Amino acid sequence: MTGIISYGAYIPYWRLQRSTLASALGSGGAKGARAVASFDEDTTSMGVEASRIALRGASEQYSPQSLWFATAEPGYLDKTNANAIHAALSLQGSVSAFDCLGSVRSGIAAVQAAASGNAMAVLSDIRTGLPGGSDESMGGDGAAAFCFGSEKVIAEFLGAGASTSEFVDRWRIPGDKASKQWEERFGEYAYAPLVEVAFNEALKNAHLTAADVSHSIFSGLHARAVKAAPKSCGINLDTLRDDFAATLGNSGTAHWGAMLANVLDTAEPHQVIAVVVLADGVNVMLFRTTDELVAYRSRQESSLTVQSQIAAGRNDLTYTQFLTWRGFMHREPPRRPEPDRPAGPPSLRTSAWKYGLYGSRDESGFVYLPPARVSLKSGSIDKMEMVRMADIRATIATYTVDHLAFSMSPPVVAAVIDFDGGGRFQCELTDVDPATVKIGDRVEMSFRRLYTQDGIHNYFWKAKPVRSGTK
Repeated sequence: MTGIISYGAYIPYWRLQRSTLASALGSGGAKGARAVASFDEDTTSMGVEASRIALRGASEQYSPQSLWFATAEPGYLDKTNANAIHAALSLQGSVSAFDCLGSVRSGIAAVQAAASGNAMAVLSDIRTGLPGGSDESMGGDGAAAFCFGSEKVIAEFLGAGASTSEFVDRWRIPGDKASKQWEERFGEYAYAPLVEVAFNEALKNAHLTAADVSHSIFSGLHARAVKAAPKSCGINLDTLRDDFAATLGNSGTAHWGAMLANVLDTAEPHQVIAVVVLADGVNVMLFRTTDELVAYRSRQESSLTVQSQIAAGRNDLTYTQFLTWRGFMHREPPRRPEPDRPAGPPSLRTSAWKYGLYGSRDESGFVYLPPARVSLKSGSIDKMEMVRMADIRATIATYTVDHLAFSMSPPVVAAVIDFDGGGRFQCELTDVDPATVKIGDRVEMSFRRLYTQDGIHNYFWKAKPVRSGTK
């Protein structure tokens, strides 16, 4: 039996209220909010965060044979984005990393590739539209990750169906900041027959009927077609699950992955889950939960569920902040020199530190950050143990709020943190309110994009507040 053995979804901290859009632009007025990736996040960094959550639920012995990363908004072209995720997760060098890029349907390719073996699929997206457009207000940002294997499967992969047709529904040429979409009635007309064909094929391959489906997930960027799709499948409409339209918005490539994670957070064993994705055709995947799901959830932190992350979001993002982070508003920077371009050779030499956040521990137990070769206590050389700090929580020892340092979202909150079990580190705090931070606060590490210079993204680790009840 092959299927999902662990999963994780990552919901960004920030929310933009749609009422804020209406006040700024004088039109709109839709209810709810959309999730917004912070100024220091991109699809790669969010993919890392979702993957870390997924790997927490997998056994310590689990090691994927390959990693597949899907997004319609890649940080790089002509360079593999999945490699940064691979490095941040400290996967073995023998694990291959691949990109599936350019469209929402790329997420299906990543999952089907991972489902064929012992592999991991990571879906991530940032949805941006022109000011005043539906993509801006109804879009959303987020990521999801799924580990596949054949042991301790929590959701068995039963079968799939597909229907492909070439038609112009949504498009964006390289270099454009926003997508265009054809008239809505045409999209509904084009998708309708494809949904029925793909759904019936999946049921046939899995030897099931529509009545066997306990949870149904319908996702796609064409809202009208997605809304009409369940009726053509003949399913019980009571099986439809939350599409997060009011709370998160549509996160494109990652959207159905977040919806599936939400279903797995609450589903019972032996229930059939249907995933229907409308994107340049229709793809359907069927899963059946197992008894392992109950034990899996007992090991997971409650703060990592999709609903907990939604509830932990901050809802006061201003429209000018959003436009600045998205690059639609160029504001005067601080009077400080811009950072230098990250260089390739030193990044390679310090990869374990830069991406994996490894320190070194000497014979006495003292932890050095960044890692050192020489023990300050005994003077021994190259007798250190490498220790990964990315998954260890810490406490703020001291901090400062800097209003002059270069940042897209000033002020910068810099802190000295003490890791549990040893190790002191100076870093920047993220997703934090400068007015409420204090000494003694608990923090955890988060993979972020510090800045981009000359087209090179400088990824490293920041600390963010622990927002669960867990200390």
